[in-house]
Amino acid sequence: MKSRTALAAATIVAATTALLAGCSTSSNTADTKGQTITVWSLENQPDRVNTTKAIITKFTKATGIKVKLVAVDEGQFPQLIASSALSGSLPDVMGAISLSSVRQLNDQKLVNTDAAAAIVKNLDEKTFDSSALKLDQDNGAQLAVPDSAYAQILVYRKDLFEKAGLKAPTTYDDVQKAAQTLTSKGSYGITLATDPADVFTSQTFESLALGNDCQLVDKSGKVTLDSSNCDKTWNLYGDLAQKYSPKGTQTVDTTRASYFAGQAAMVDWSTYILDELGGLRNDALPTCPQCQSDPTFLAKNSGIVTSITGPDGGSGGTYGEISSWVVSKKAKAAASEKFVEYMLSTGYLDWLGMAPEGKVPVRTGDASDPQKFTNGWKSLNAGVDTKKPLSEIYDAATMTALENVPKNIDRWAIPQGQGALLGPVNTQLVIPKVIGELGSGSIDASEAAKQATDQVTQVQAKSK
Repeated sequence: MKSRTALAAATIVAATTALLAGCSTSSNTADTKGQTITVWSLENQPDRVNTTKAIITKFTKATGIKVKLVAVDEGQFPQLIASSALSGSLPDVMGAISLSSVRQLNDQKLVNTDAAAAIVKNLDEKTFDSSALKLDQDNGAQLAVPDSAYAQILVYRKDLFEKAGLKAPTTYDDVQKAAQTLTSKGSYGITLATDPADVFTSQTFESLALGNDCQLVDKSGKVTLDSSNCDKTWNLYGDLAQKYSPKGTQTVDTTRASYFAGQAAMVDWSTYILDELGGLRNDALPTCPQCQSDPTFLAKNSGIVTSITGPDGGSGGTYGEISSWVVSKKAKAAASEKFVEYMLSTGYLDWLGMAPEGKVPVRTGDASDPQKFTNGWKSLNAGVDTKKPLSEIYDAATMTALENVPKNIDRWAIPQGQGALLGPVNTQLVIPKVIGELGSGSIDASEAAKQATDQVTQVQAKSK
């Protein structure tokens, strides 16, 4: 299965010795021809590696800089980066790095913030989505350079909602009412993740929690999962999972399968579902009765909601991930800067084209055309076995919602200055384990809030 929301955020193992001194950023006017840089990419699937190699070939031809590409599995990234730091053999550049991993790399003093800032300046920060840039910043320092985004979205059956006289599920109350109304014998109002062994479950919970301003921690670092705002999220999640979602443990695969089979009216998934929903992947085709004659039936009859507002949450929040480029402390800075700048300019649309449904551009354009990359992205072919632009499958409202994803992404802990906590909390699956019990009815919402708060507090204490 390709990279998507089920990917766990990596925990960067602390190096136990003083490893790396700060380094200054070289000017991009420096002579870099003939230099070789090492680039690690977490886009490690064969087709994506081939795409990256093709971009690199063009880069080398244009600049004379050679690139050694190393495809890295996300699950092995923590150990590899730790051992490389200890041995003094860090890569020059790392690509497709998650927000939590950026924070942990910075916590271990492994990032070249001067280089990241220089890249943003050279490309013009006004061409980037400001929200994406801020998520890669800490105390005024630019830790990394954002390149693309995806979001956790609620996909729902517009036809079933219209038939039942239901509003689009944009609030807690809307979701609750729709789930109850559309649950009947053999069909469910929603299919919701309860897998205790997958961070996807935590991502699903966070996507709902942000909408009611339920936060992991406050600015002082105090764990707040037992707040009144979070109480409403725990109650909603427990109610949906126990009463209106398929029984048993629901995983990243079973939630998608239930929606694709027409057995659930809503599913909380990532934007990576959209090519499959459109019938573009033979290994994950929609299987609903109407889909047999029209593989695009579900896509035509599905809407998406990017943020669900709770009773206390104001405007709500969109859970998502920003994928970033990181220049390491040991990098050949000038050559590395040129590489990242190329990947966000000349090579950008080819890079986004690996998976347009999960790589929404955070750099909208350049000086010649402020919407160059956003408009180009809309025309990129999505899919695996069948190729087609998403704009040929989904209506204008869906495409606009996707285009606006980077502007609205919110995350636990990062705005509070506690982003380094995300890695260990995700890696230790604290939230999924609690939700597994909540979904099965073993504990109620109040106990779930208490357990999650206690366990995150313990993880926090150990990571200091």
